[in-house]
Amino acid sequence: MLYISIRQYEYVCAIGRFGSLSAAAQHLNVSQPALSTALTRVESLLGHPLFSRKRGAALALTPQGRSFIEDAESLLANAARLENADQVGSKRTQIRLGCFVDLAPFLLAKALQPLRSAMPDLTVSYKVDGFEGLISDLIDGRIDLALTYGLSMDAGFQQQTLFPIRPNAIMAPDHPLAYKQSVSLSDLGAYPLILSNEGLSAQHVLGLFRQNRLQPVVAHRAATLEIQRSLAANHEGVAISYANPPSDFSYDGMPLITRNILDDIAAEPVVLARHGTGPADPNTAQAEQILMETLV
Repeated sequence: MLYISIRQYEYVCAIGRFGSLSAAAQHLNVSQPALSTALTRVESLLGHPLFSRKRGAALALTPQGRSFIEDAESLLANAARLENADQVGSKRTQIRLGCFVDLAPFLLAKALQPLRSAMPDLTVSYKVDGFEGLISDLIDGRIDLALTYGLSMDAGFQQQTLFPIRPNAIMAPDHPLAYKQSVSLSDLGAYPLILSNEGLSAQHVLGLFRQNRLQPVVAHRAATLEIQRSLAANHEGVAISYANPPSDFSYDGMPLITRNILDDIAAEPVVLARHGTGPADPNTAQAEQILMETLV
């Protein structure tokens, strides 16, 4: 709980600056008794005097008073900065970027390079995580911006669409659906699926099937995209992923093929997101603009 108000901090700082109650009262356009009451209350709460009082002499700061006023003036400066939306975050020294794990191999390097080039005075750091981790980090302020899919974000987040993306079905070259140039959710519903073990991602994919009254069998929930691809290449089912590495072989050297999933309901935007509905601080706003120009 705060026992000293911003106004009381302001009054005490003015007394210290002008050296007398009367001069401080005139500067602030308040009554001298109001300043005297505020000073008495602050000193009572702190348990020690901030000024030495001698009849006929100006108020002199005690060592504790000098230290208090230095800290109080810093507090008042920060409070004024917070009230000015154009200056919020102006003293920040870094931009913290989050990226969804499956998007990171495709977007992260492309995002970091232009940010570091355009904002050389700031440190650009990043974190790669799943949906829940990124959302939690945005809410708690551990990251400023996130490159992710638009899943599960409510009105408390600002989202700008970078581009739409459709999911892919990944399978062995001799899979029964391999002859098709593209597939539908109905086509895939008859075959075992290999999904990500990232909770929201798997829920989203299964929700697409349920919208088509389909109940597919989930054969595997894989920890990474490359494990999905390896399982698919080895005839363990059909992997479904929005990310599509430009390679026709899995890590273990097995051939595979990728087919687009045509259903319109499966399309999902890749977004640049931040938490909050108010204006972004100048650094974050600049980073948003850079990423929108670079990645769209």
